[in-house]
Amino acid sequence: MQHISTELAPASPTEKSQPIDAAERYSRQILFSGIGAEGQQRLSQAHVAIVGCGATGTAAASLLARAGVGILTLIDRDFVEPSNLQRQVLFDEADALAALPKAEAARRKIAQFNSTIDVRPHVTDLVPDNIAALLGDSHIILDATDNFETRYLVNDFAVQQSRPWIYAAAIGAYAATMNILPRRDADKTLQAPAINWAPTSCLACLFAKPPSGPVETCDTSGILASAVNFAASIQVTEALKFLTGHSDQMRRTLFSFDLWSSERSEISASQPREDCTVCGERSFTHLEGANRPHITLCGRNSVQIHEHHRPVDFAAMRDRLTPHGQVRFNDLLLRFERAPYTLTLFADGRAIIQGTTDITIARTLYARYIGS
Repeated sequence: MQHISTELAPASPTEKSQPIDAAERYSRQILFSGIGAEGQQRLSQAHVAIVGCGATGTAAASLLARAGVGILTLIDRDFVEPSNLQRQVLFDEADALAALPKAEAARRKIAQFNSTIDVRPHVTDLVPDNIAALLGDSHIILDATDNFETRYLVNDFAVQQSRPWIYAAAIGAYAATMNILPRRDADKTLQAPAINWAPTSCLACLFAKPPSGPVETCDTSGILASAVNFAASIQVTEALKFLTGHSDQMRRTLFSFDLWSSERSEISASQPREDCTVCGERSFTHLEGANRPHITLCGRNSVQIHEHHRPVDFAAMRDRLTPHGQVRFNDLLLRFERAPYTLTLFADGRAIIQGTTDITIARTLYARYIGS
């Protein structure tokens, strides 16, 4: 069998459009009394970090960029696939065919409709070692992840640093959001001008530990794009309230709604729990990395290996792997296909192995073709 090695399209910067007058661009939003000219100015100076650039993350990033939020930090470990196109609004067929990293693909699309936004993409896994560098300058953090391990890590960091964050989730036709406004520490809080808030429950106040056992995902239960956009719309609206100085208008409940059955519920999250291990006792086990796995299941019949941290020479790796299967790469990632497996290698040595959920097999494939 002949093995073909081809290069993916180069990751070249997107050309910016001609300047568009900001007053005209945001005129309809400025007319809204909750924002106005002063609120729009605040948004232009705001910095929002979005953890995850999948369905919820791309919808939120699009809304925030169109609203004129000045800086967006986008963090995602994954790449675009055809199955993403049904609901992940910042990606197109070319992105899926090139397997572009989601954070970079999102940056390129945002540049096409609002070139004034400073988008900072990070193709990486959010872990205790990098969370301060990636989230430290943001005014508010939006959760758009697909796993509770990362959410509890964000919760630890946000509480420790007095940084507001907004939880969001969607599965099937179900959507949920919750605002977390930690107790304020004047020495640590990085806030937009004149933003004050009364503290709420943190994630651990309501759920002391991440759920154990099997958890539903979009790969097992499916998902409606409308549920994703519903969750993102609420999440972004709450963020806009905060960034424009209206934190008193933010919801203080865990809100959930099933768009198919029209069932809804709200659980009070109005006050921090004094005996909460995180915001009460200030024990940050997730931030300390206690018992954090180095190899994780990440949906769609895949395993992520993130125990190796080293720079990768993609050209050299292509030459090494070409005799064993099909290789494609650009300056962001390399994809190696050897049926029935596909190995996607990122520049920092992290990899996603598709075709198995067996961690032992995934580790063996990584060691065999990349090195241990």
